[in-house]
Amino acid sequence: MYKDWFLDYASYVILERAVPHIDDGLKPVQRRILHSMKRMDDGRYNKVANIIGHTMQFHPHGDASIGDALVQLGQKDLVVDCQGNWGNIFTGDGAAAPRYIEARLSKFASEVVFNPKTTEWMASYDGRNQEPVTLPVKFPLLLAQGVEGIAVGLASKILPHNFNELIDGAIAHLRGKDFELYPDFPTGGMADCSRYNDGLRGGAVKVRANITKQDKKTLVITDIPYGKTSSALIETILKANDKGKIKVRKVDDNTAQHVEIMVHLHNDVSPDKTIDALYAFTDCEVSISPNACVIMNEKPQFMGVKDISRYNADHTKNLLCQELQIRLKELNEDWHYSSLEKIFFEKRIYRELENNEIKSWELQLTAVEKALKPYEKKLKAPITFENIEWLVEKPVRKISKFDIKAANEWIKNIEAEMEEVENNLANLIEYTINYFRQLKKKYGKNFERKTELCSFETIEATKVVVANAKLYVNYAEGFVGMDLKRDDEAQYLCDCSDIDEVIIFLRSGKYMISKVSDKAFFGKDIIHAAVFKRNNERTIYNAIYRDGRNGDIYVKRFFVSGVTRDKDYDVTQGNEGSQLLWFTANPNGEAEVLKVYLKPRPKLKKLIFDFEFGGLAVKGRNSMGNILSRYAIHKIVLKEKGTSTFGGHQIWFDADIQRLNAEARGELIGEFLIDDRILAVTQQGQFYTTNFDLSNRYEQQLLLIEKFDTKKIYSATYYDAELGSCYVKRFTFEPSDNTPQLFISEAPGSYLLEITSENFPQLEITFKGKHAKRDPEYVDVEKFIGIKSFRAKGKRVTTYDVKTISFIEPLEKEVLTENIVKKTEEGKAVQMSLL
Repeated sequence: MYKDWFLDYASYVILERAVPHIDDGLKPVQRRILHSMKRMDDGRYNKVANIIGHTMQFHPHGDASIGDALVQLGQKDLVVDCQGNWGNIFTGDGAAAPRYIEARLSKFASEVVFNPKTTEWMASYDGRNQEPVTLPVKFPLLLAQGVEGIAVGLASKILPHNFNELIDGAIAHLRGKDFELYPDFPTGGMADCSRYNDGLRGGAVKVRANITKQDKKTLVITDIPYGKTSSALIETILKANDKGKIKVRKVDDNTAQHVEIMVHLHNDVSPDKTIDALYAFTDCEVSISPNACVIMNEKPQFMGVKDISRYNADHTKNLLCQELQIRLKELNEDWHYSSLEKIFFEKRIYRELENNEIKSWELQLTAVEKALKPYEKKLKAPITFENIEWLVEKPVRKISKFDIKAANEWIKNIEAEMEEVENNLANLIEYTINYFRQLKKKYGKNFERKTELCSFETIEATKVVVANAKLYVNYAEGFVGMDLKRDDEAQYLCDCSDIDEVIIFLRSGKYMISKVSDKAFFGKDIIHAAVFKRNNERTIYNAIYRDGRNGDIYVKRFFVSGVTRDKDYDVTQGNEGSQLLWFTANPNGEAEVLKVYLKPRPKLKKLIFDFEFGGLAVKGRNSMGNILSRYAIHKIVLKEKGTSTFGGHQIWFDADIQRLNAEARGELIGEFLIDDRILAVTQQGQFYTTNFDLSNRYEQQLLLIEKFDTKKIYSATYYDAELGSCYVKRFTFEPSDNTPQLFISEAPGSYLLEITSENFPQLEITFKGKHAKRDPEYVDVEKFIGIKSFRAKGKRVTTYDVKTISFIEPLEKEVLTENIVKKTEEGKAVQMSLL
């Protein structure tokens, strides 16, 4: 049975259950539901229980599958108009029982999905009814709704797309142009479609929840990833919190018609870092793998979404062509019968029926036919016996009421419509484009894009995970771990997380990288242990080692980036008896100065010398190093602490993702030392300063982001809504420690116009209203107003009605420096440099 029937079973599930047809984008159960709803349609809502019962005439798989499929169609809000509690895609709440909820076809479905004249029919499963093979859908419904189905040895997953973008894509195809399609999810959120691969197997779409900072202690999630619910998302947040990956105080779910999940943080937790951690450790970020598979020519085929869109556009064109041809045929028949009727009455041919000399009915019909023969050349088709029968069956009373003028008008309207239909057939592509445009105009306003398309940066979990444990090390015995607190000889090393890695250096020169554990043995005589950051080339290790028991003394500077976990490496050349004599780990490439003491021996005159690591090149971990001495060393002492050989950190700002980075993406902000800050100015007239931590997040409405300089002078213009005037001010910003501060008027309706950091800015002012004829005025801002605090109101630019006010090309002036020496109260000299 398995051998004989399994292929039939698999084919049946693929073709008749799980995979949608490319023509109408529907699975069989969905097609049967819509067909039943059309048969029941009278403009009023029908109980879902009645729809399910009616659909069972066509679908032989029970009411549960029909009810679930109908609820899914209704939640997509495209072809089914719902009434009642149909569940919530945000919370995952199910719909009410079928006896309580109602549905009817939407206006869009009635216009786009059905046309009995172009529908191909087949017998239902029991032969009692007719059902459509596919519905004549004149729209890419499959891509608009999306679909997911699992068959036997085959699956299909097509993501939903935006209604308007699908129409734009179809129009572009009909015009012979290329286009792009990307998913648009009903749950909103943000999507990175850089690896979408046209919806084919192997592609992936990263989807993120939309998380914003309400204040320092509260995050708000307003959109969730596609396929997730608010309750499921909160569960992953709580699990991550329990495991110590993130640190939250509590989570509130206020989701109803819109998503609102409040994540409350502890006082000592960074909201920016927590946002990254939510993306890294919870379902706030998910990856969706599309797999576009459809039924085409009675076989499953894998097709990209662009190919599906092209096929649907061509299919719509063919359906419209069929409709036009059918309509033209109907018009031709109507014109033929109307013209025949007009001749019949106008030429009084009906009198042949009053001829008493003709006794039989057949002879009378023959006489009528003979009388019409002379007029046949005026018609577009020959006169048939059926035409004669249709004419003579007209009631006698119509003879007296027949209006020649109305008949001519009717025929003229038919001819005008025939001409229009023939023109549409001759220009079928333009007709199809206009059809799509009308759909967009009529329904497009209800389908704005909900998912924001953007590029995501890769979040390294080790950088955003909460340090939820303490790391201890026993240097003598060689143990490192999180569970050494009770060991008397163990020393606290640092805070860490359970996904961190640790690097261990031994006195013998051996070192290794391993995952943090409760307790692990690495070897006796540990000289250095630290949490390891992969691909970190700024941490430089300075080492002096003896090669073998009595070999030469070597010195080297090296970094450790990518390594294999739990594999032994060696700082030395690996000879037996080798030993590290000096070792330091320098997080910013510091290079110390050492005083080296050699062991006395005959003919050795210079026993003490200085060595500076700064003169040694930094190489890879496998480098042998340079010979420091060929004589034995007595001791090495630190003469001078090292300074950084790398300078500051170069930081870039990527405007696409509103994040800082050190990989040269976006605009270079500058080189930062440990105490330097970043200034961010928003379009709302606020500013704040931050450190240069790469996990910082910045608002979408940034106007300016640069390295913060307390001495830098800015000039800004703004509109004061309370006074109804434009103001200008010159000021310097002050450190604000991540707290946004307003530097324009607090009056509601006030807004920032422009800001500049030019030394000698110049304003151009134009006027309107009763002052419209005034010539533009130019203001030297440096002379117009002095430098004050950012809290100062500034100075009103003009008393006239302002049309535009903007900074133009700055003035060119010499910068004069005057040094003034004052005596402070303490008697110290202070030198002030004034511009």
